[in-house]
Amino acid sequence: MIYIVYDIEATCWKGSPPSMIQETIEIGAVKCTYFGENLGEFSRFIKPKYNPELSLFCRQLTKIEQHNIDRANGFESVIYDFMDWIDIYNENYMLCSWGDFDRIHLTSESESYDLETDWLQQHINVKSQYRDLRKMDRAKGLSKALSLEGFEFTGTPHRAISDAQNLAKIFLKHVDMWQV
Repeated sequence: MIYIVYDIEATCWKGSPPSMIQETIEIGAVKCTYFGENLGEFSRFIKPKYNPELSLFCRQLTKIEQHNIDRANGFESVIYDFMDWIDIYNENYMLCSWGDFDRIHLTSESESYDLETDWLQQHINVKSQYRDLRKMDRAKGLSKALSLEGFEFTGTPHRAISDAQNLAKIFLKHVDMWQV
């Protein structure tokens, strides 16, 4: 089994205006084995179709600059690259994310482009299972969970590749505990 520990970042606004459509702007992922071997990383920006101009709030939160987005490919191109990188047709894999937002959002956005979504269903919600594992009343954020596990957050918070790399630390520490 290959594990794809991933994170996405999406367009965002202060107060989330109801007329704005959230679109994926970054995918970051770590491909690893049960034994913790890192088989590679995937990191791509995505140019949004409906709201290509990032809000100030989004740029400040994610540290993603407008020029990164302006030079990026669109969702379809990047999602196909991601699917190829995972090798969804030949690889025995499991997607792993901190919560369900990433899977639900990628599914919804893929459907809006009439793209295949079955490959997104093989998924572990690490946040939910971590809450149960640690017998917490409610789920904590990734940074808090890292601290509880004795890890420091490395990289840039709210950047997809950094969040994926940090999530992989927790995932691999408890690799025997996750329910598929």
